Order: sequence, then structure tokens, then C-alpha cells
Amino acid sequence: MIKPSQSHFHAVRGLRYHVRTWGDERQPKLVLLHGWMDVSASFQFLVDSFARDRFVLAPDWRGFGLTDWARDGYWFPDYYADLDALLDIYAPDAPVSLLGHSMGGNIACTYSGIRPQRIARLISLEGFGYLRMRAEQAPERFAKWLDEGRSASSLRPYASFDEVAARLIKNNPRLTAERAQFLAGHWAHRNDAGEIVIRADPRHKRVNPVLNRIDEHLACWRRATAPALWVSGAESDSTGTRRDTPEQLAERKAAFKDLRELTLEGAGHMMHHDQPERLAAAIEEFLSD
Repeated sequence: MIKPSQSHFHAVRGLRYHVRTWGDERQPKLVLLHGWMDVSASFQFLVDSFARDRFVLAPDWRGFGLTDWARDGYWFPDYYADLDALLDIYAPDAPVSLLGHSMGGNIACTYSGIRPQRIARLISLEGFGYLRMRAEQAPERFAKWLDEGRSASSLRPYASFDEVAARLIKNNPRLTAERAQFLAGHWAHRNDAGEIVIRADPRHKRVNPVLNRIDEHLACWRRATAPALWVSGAESDSTGTRRDTPEQLAERKAAFKDLRELTLEGAGHMMHHDQPERLAAAIEEFLSD
């Protein structure tokens, strides 16, 4: 059964921000943060699988879905500030459970150390910090960013929503045709020119000029007080790209005071599409523990 969602729009830091919600706002709150090139509706199958009633809310990050595009580009500090402002709206007086996938997981982990008092439980789905970068990479990265900024960015149009669904299945062969069709209707739209395009600012595809400073993230993670759950997909081909050496991965795990780990069988990087029922059960067990 597909649980109905509602769309809400808020003025957040100069942008019209879209937040999708499910359930009764009097129930315990769970905030879901989607990943790069994704949208809030991506969590529909996970929400459908929850056995307990919850008030679930999921924003479309700036530049994705139904939220406005940023004027000057996309920077992680803006995501932290956007989340902070949204929690002022939805949970000003009490901590929430926070779940993020991929990029959203990285945002959730770091925010939980920036504002530890606002997070009761933390769940990261394959968002374990990005690859460590070296200062020597900065000149080339800045140059690439400057070069990419010389021309307008665009995303290719699709002939139909069926073609969008086929693209989603190509990216994730575990995705069923029915789920792909549902996601295609939220992931893409028909623009004013009659083309079917992804609901994302093309500038997200540009290289970010700011090097990933993993030490700064670790410093934030060490301040987190909420119990944390890291979930990996057993068949994921993405998690390893975010890891350095085993010693460095161990350093990341050690940054959290209370960290639990789970490997989800039969799931890849998009585990909330592949195994939403198993994932929902694991999340509810963690939240009720």
C-alpha cells in the first residue's frame, strides 16, 4: 500500500523549499535526507514499509526536486544551514531521529556533531565520508571548476517517462518496473519546452572546487552524542569508493561514541529501493532500542 504524502513549501534562506511529509505530526518525528541527484519521493517505499506510525518528513535539497535552485552554486555548509532552518520549523523544541542516504548520510553525520542537541538517533545509509583529498589536488580542481563555469550546464532530455524509468533500471538492475515508473514521475518532469528532464539543477554535475577535508568531518563526528547506525548494501558498488585504507575507515568509525553497523543482504547502494522492508525493520529496531 502506498502511504499518501503531502507537499509543503517554506521560505528557507531565500529559497522556496519543498518538504514532503507522511503521517500525523503528533507522532514521533523521523527526518529523511536524500542523496545526490535524487528527490524526497525516493523514500516512498521505505515509508510504506514502516510498521509503526510516524511523522516522516523529507526535504528536497536545494537544486533538486521541487525546491528552488541556488543562485551561486552548491556548498555543504548551505545544506547544514538549510537543515537547521527546517528543524526550526518542524522540531524547534525536541530532538529528532535523522536518516540520510549517500550525500544525505554525510550531511546527517556531520550535522549531528554540529548540533548534537538536536539529534536523538542518527542513521546513515552508505554515507560514511568521502575520499580523503590532498592539498596538491587544489590547483587542478580550481582550474576545472573555472573551466566548467565558462559554459552553461544542461541535462539531456528524455523522450518519455518510460525512458526515464529504463534509465533508473539501468542504473540499478534490482529496481522493479513498477517502482521505476513511480520514481520516474517524481525524478523527472515535462518542462515549458515540452521536454522531459530531470528535476535537478545541471550545475550539480560540475566539480566542486572545495576539497573534501575529512579531518573537519571527523572533528564534527566526535562531537555527536546520538547513537548511530551505519548501513551498507551487501551488493553495493559505491561504498568502497568512499573509503580509504582499512585504518582510515576504522578512524571514521571510531569518531562516533556509539556506533552500530549493519550490512543489508540483497541490497546495493539504493537499498531503500532494493530492500525497503528489511531496511524499515532494521531502522525501527534501532529506533526502539
